[in-house]
Amino acid sequence: MAQNNFAGIARDGLWNNNPALVQILGLCPLLAVTNTTINGIGLGLATMMTLVISNGIVSLIRNWVTPEIRLPVFVLVIACIVTVIELAMNAYFHELYNLLGIFIALIVTNCNIIARAEAFASRNPLLPALFDGLMMGTGFLLVLVTLGAMREMIGSGTLFANAHLMFGEGARGLTVRLGDYHGMLLAILPPGAFIGLGLLIALKNAIDRRRAERRTAPAAVTAPEPHAV
Repeated sequence: MAQNNFAGIARDGLWNNNPALVQILGLCPLLAVTNTTINGIGLGLATMMTLVISNGIVSLIRNWVTPEIRLPVFVLVIACIVTVIELAMNAYFHELYNLLGIFIALIVTNCNIIARAEAFASRNPLLPALFDGLMMGTGFLLVLVTLGAMREMIGSGTLFANAHLMFGEGARGLTVRLGDYHGMLLAILPPGAFIGLGLLIALKNAIDRRRAERRTAPAAVTAPEPHAV
């Protein structure tokens, strides 16, 4: 990967090295909370903010932390950030905070966050480290939202239910009902989360394979032009 190539960082975070679809990291909260779209947005934004801030702080202090104690220091930084975000969600998004429950605090143990701190932020300047956190967080957020939307539509027959928990009372009208469809319970249960994530991974792999085949396909053979008489 081109460490300081912002386009490469963006491609890695959003697609080529997506934390959920390629690295398969942080699956516990991803599978647990994505029974609705709003839950996915809430946890995805909290995780993205943690990634950006922790990458920035780790990049700033990387030259003052000795290799022997770097991991404990990184975990301490991440734990402080998650605590602040948890308290802020409790204060300003209390109902959503109650729905997400323990999974907000468990962001501290998200392997993706400590992996980016160790593999990227501790070896790069501030700006690339912040951008890496933003792209990795956005890639994770997009998977959470997509999986949450899939499970909510199939499982409950709605989309953006309880949007007011995230966007305020004015967002109650955002809820969409899919006609008379009342949903399929399996989709919002844990097996539905595994099936949905498996389908997303399969779709990504199929797209990547199709793109690779197009790149390696031989150029079309053009018929030689007839000689002029």
